[in-house]
Order: sequence, then C-alpha cells, then structure tokens
Amino acid sequence: MKPSTTTTNGKTMNQTNKDTNQTIRPTKKQRELLEYISDFIAKHGYSPSYREIMSGLSYTSVATVALHVNSLIKRGHLRKRDHSARSLEVVGDGEIQSITTNQITPDQERWLVEKVEHAFRGVEKSAQYGEPELDNLRVLIEALRILGLEGASQSFMPRYKQLRDV
Repeated sequence: MKPSTTTTNGKTMNQTNKDTNQTIRPTKKQRELLEYISDFIAKHGYSPSYREIMSGLSYTSVATVALHVNSLIKRGHLRKRDHSARSLEVVGDGEIQSITTNQITPDQERWLVEKVEHAFRGVEKSAQYGEPELDNLRVLIEALRILGLEGASQSFMPRYKQLRDV
C-alpha cells in the first residue's frame, strides 16, 4: 500500500485533486456577474468589456470586475476563448443548453445577412464556380428563411438565379 502524501493544508493529494476538479458554487455577486454576462451575450452576440460590466453592475473600478472575472474563471464558471477583448464565455454546469426558439436578435440578423452577403461576393468575384458553390449559397438562403428572415432570403434570390443561369 502506498503512503498518502499530505499537503500543507492537511489534505491528501487525492483529496486535493478531487477538490480542484469540482466546480465551486458562485457567490451572490458572482451569480449577478454571470447573469449580466450571459444576458449581454444573448442580446448583443458578443461578450461585454470589463468597463461595460463595471457600469452595468455599478462597480467602482475595472479592477473589481477583473477580480470577480478571474475568480469565476478559476472556479470554472467562465472561460476566455483567447487573450483578446470580449472573449468571455459562460460555462454551463454540465447540462446541455438547448435552443428553444429560432428567433434571433436584430444584431444577429445583421451579422447573418453580412455573412451571406460576403459569401455571395466571394462567388461573384470568382472567375470559376460550380455546383458546390451554388449549393452553399442556396443553403445560406434557406437558412435565412428557416430563421424567419424571409425578406432577407428573398433579397438574395435574384442574385442566386443570376449566378445559376450564367
């Protein structure tokens, strides 16, 4: 039998590893912060800056926001996608977050239409395109329609028909 190694706080190594793998529940202030970030992302499609969090939650300094954010990252409730601005993501607590509606915000609609527009410009600028590129454009148009953006979907149809008929 192996002897158990005791850490400075009196726990064995196995207990310490087990503790770090469990998510610690957020405090009341941290829950407010998580809710604010989650709502902001749902509304805008990107995460808030530290200054936006500061003003939105009436904190007195950006350092306070950073302290709470770093604590939530350590506790496993938030993560940063990369080291850039607006890269915070709220981490679910193991449950699958399902989409309950296909309604999108005006910001999401603008983003989607810009992406479809970008795809069309790419094909229109291309000297050679074939069925795969046209199929991709048709899928994008149908996705807009499925998401309830019938007007946006219809606005791309003449361009699609023109590309198809060439």
